[in-house]
Amino acid sequence: MLYSDHHGWLKGWLHRRLGNSDHAADLAHDTFIRLLSSERTPTVIDEPRAFLTTVAQNLVSNHWRRQKLERAYLEALAQAPEPVASSPEARAILLETLFELDRLLDDLPPLARRAFLMSQLDGQTHAQVADALGISIATVKRHIVRALQRCCFADLAFTG
Repeated sequence: MLYSDHHGWLKGWLHRRLGNSDHAADLAHDTFIRLLSSERTPTVIDEPRAFLTTVAQNLVSNHWRRQKLERAYLEALAQAPEPVASSPEARAILLETLFELDRLLDDLPPLARRAFLMSQLDGQTHAQVADALGISIATVKRHIVRALQRCCFADLAFTG
């Protein structure tokens, strides 16, 4: 009943935000899949459109973040020398890996995420990160360990 009563409305709502009917259809579908697969979905929803909007907005945010990450990757790839260029399959695997890392790091506190990225992507030393963020080297190390644990042990957390 929720689907049949509100799918068309949700798809239109998403289309207005995204400007693309295919993306709107995909995210409307994903919204209902998320509801069906969640153990926390209430059995009775007093305000179904407000509820659907909240779930869909989270998916829209993820969609925009994925597009931004993909654009950054493609820009970096375009600047790489020709021998570094890879096959479409390898690029797709790398993009999915980047999306997953972004999702894992998004759950970290902002300072921990920033310390990790400065260390791993910018190649800064722990002392440089500590100085830039105004924290101790020991705190930088704790942040980096926390981020590495999140990334390295993510499969264990999800498979239980």
